[in-house]
Amino acid sequence: MSKHLFGLVVTHHGTAANNRGENEGNITTLQKILWNGEVHTTVSAEAIRWAIRYYWQRVGKSVNRKWDEDANDHRWEDEDWLPWTDPQGKGKGKQTFIDDDVLGFMLAEAGKAEGNEAEIAEGKGKKKSRVKGTCDKRRGALEVTRALSLTPFAGDITFNAKSGQKTSTSLYGTEVHATRYQYGFVLTPEWLRDKSRTLDVVDAVVSLAEVAGNQSRFLFDFSPDAVIFRWTDDFAPRFLYGFTVGDGTVAIRQEVLDRIKSKDIAANEIVVGGSIATTAQGTALKEQGAVVLDGVKAAADEVKQRIRRDLELK
Repeated sequence: MSKHLFGLVVTHHGTAANNRGENEGNITTLQKILWNGEVHTTVSAEAIRWAIRYYWQRVGKSVNRKWDEDANDHRWEDEDWLPWTDPQGKGKGKQTFIDDDVLGFMLAEAGKAEGNEAEIAEGKGKKKSRVKGTCDKRRGALEVTRALSLTPFAGDITFNAKSGQKTSTSLYGTEVHATRYQYGFVLTPEWLRDKSRTLDVVDAVVSLAEVAGNQSRFLFDFSPDAVIFRWTDDFAPRFLYGFTVGDGTVAIRQEVLDRIKSKDIAANEIVVGGSIATTAQGTALKEQGAVVLDGVKAAADEVKQRIRRDLELK
């Protein structure tokens, strides 16, 4: 039976603003959704995936889609994904890149021409058939949820003005949310070309820095304040949004604790790290058989040991 890695992350408390460079008039907005009847801010899964790829680039992993700071754009190592699209031809013997393997890709090409020029006559008086495009794709093995703020958005806006000569557009406002974010992720190593890359996913999750769009102007620490890993044979994560906040402290939602208590989630599959460890919840989880550690990096090391053992990695 295949193994699955599930994770739940809650970030440190910080101030989020302008996380995609979008605006309404002179107001730079945050993305928002309605969650349990209240407005919460959110960060897209794509922004998190981008940050994971960028982390791998910065630590020296071979990525296909490299970010060029000077050009403010991506640079491709292999924009045709030849090890995947032509493994017995031009791609034979070539390495696969970690981001293609873990995050997936899609190469879509339209027909060679548009409109009437993209139609081929099949003989006089016969109907014409349209030239079809092609699509080579690989679904990403790593799936990530949207990051959701732990607290509702109160509508805070800061106002400022650009420097220099003032005009009618010099004034601008920025939506600001002081909060934490939580998100979940799922990875099935069986879907990877190189299963050892599961370890690289764990490293990236516990070491993320800022996560935002390309026009971000704020620094928000997206590394975990607390993390829950689950290494299991179960196909269902049974937790993806499992943190809450009260009196300024982070806690695990009661329904997640109930699933562990009822053994819908086996306690011995759980590794908890970070601020939860020193709470009453951390003590209770440890008594039920979960591994509870003070640090998120220690939790990462523990779950990586389990992954190495079960996948027979070096």
